[in-house]
Amino acid sequence: MASTIVNAPCTVPSVKGFETQNYVGLRPISSLRFNSGRTSTSGRSRGLFVVRACERHDGHVKKIEMSIEECEAAVVAGNAPEAPPVPPKPAAPVGTPVIKPYQLTRRPRRNRKSPALRASFQETSISPANFVYPLFIHEGQEDTPIGAMPGCYRLGWRHGLVEEVAKARDVGVNSIVLFPKVPDALKSPTGDEAYNDNGLVPRTIRLLKDKFPDLVIYTDVALDPYSSDGHDGIVREDGVIMNDETVHQLCKQAVSQARAGADVVSPSDMMDGRVGAIRAALDSEGFHHVSIMSYTAKYASSFYGPFREALDSNPRFGDKKTYQMNPANYREALVEAHEDEAEGADILLVKPGLPYLDIIRLLRDQSPLPIAAYQ
Repeated sequence: MASTIVNAPCTVPSVKGFETQNYVGLRPISSLRFNSGRTSTSGRSRGLFVVRACERHDGHVKKIEMSIEECEAAVVAGNAPEAPPVPPKPAAPVGTPVIKPYQLTRRPRRNRKSPALRASFQETSISPANFVYPLFIHEGQEDTPIGAMPGCYRLGWRHGLVEEVAKARDVGVNSIVLFPKVPDALKSPTGDEAYNDNGLVPRTIRLLKDKFPDLVIYTDVALDPYSSDGHDGIVREDGVIMNDETVHQLCKQAVSQARAGADVVSPSDMMDGRVGAIRAALDSEGFHHVSIMSYTAKYASSFYGPFREALDSNPRFGDKKTYQMNPANYREALVEAHEDEAEGADILLVKPGLPYLDIIRLLRDQSPLPIAAYQ
């Protein structure tokens, strides 16, 4: 599973001579073979490879000090582990005028503010810099497998996650997006834990920025991991997902993530008007430099089942079709894209990726913004 920023022609040369032993996390499987009738120059079929998060190559297993349940219980009791503080805001030169920031809906410089972001949005190449690595995190110290996603893990935020990010950077992937598994005891109908400045995601952001200052961190802005109902918004007693009240909570969540050091906040909730409200909230708190990647065309899909298991965020009732898009609708993607652009989105995303290549092409042709796809 990966997100990627799509900005290049579709014609790329094939990769020859790929050796899995030269890349961290790629493990050859000798028991599997391509069955296309072709063989390598040596006459043998080439083996497939799989990607495994947190492969231990040295055989060393860290001693577990606390169980997952003990870690979660400590957080619920208000004894969250310490994380590095947010660095102080750099001082301006003496004599710099003190002014009220301009109310700009669009600030193109946000996509040019660092070498890593400029590499992400370069329009004429595809490289590891274009990929955004989705990482699942939890309060535990050990990494635990995700049953519905073979080879993927919930990573302990202090150990396994740091190791996995280091491996990704070694092969040129310097952008990640965080998805938390939140203790049930912290979930509520209004998802207030989403904007706890000492919650799992803000702590993780601060830790990663302390260790990898140039890492580009995307965050998910939605209430479903924090909601006792499992929906992306606040649920009224008749089952209706409340739009504007949810957006109010999402604004506080985005500001909390920006305060911790997030580079890009990514509203995936599909509430109306949330991009403009989040942009205004970020700007009012001084986070003009933080970008918004909007889940512009997010279609209702059964593909999300394993993802929801990873986050323990399945809806407790019903489905998400009143806010996620109808898979039969093509032109509706343009409506969402035009709204997100007007409200100040910096990047537009299509999800799922591969089944909606036509929507990716449509937005690429209609919008000057970078187009992302969640595969």
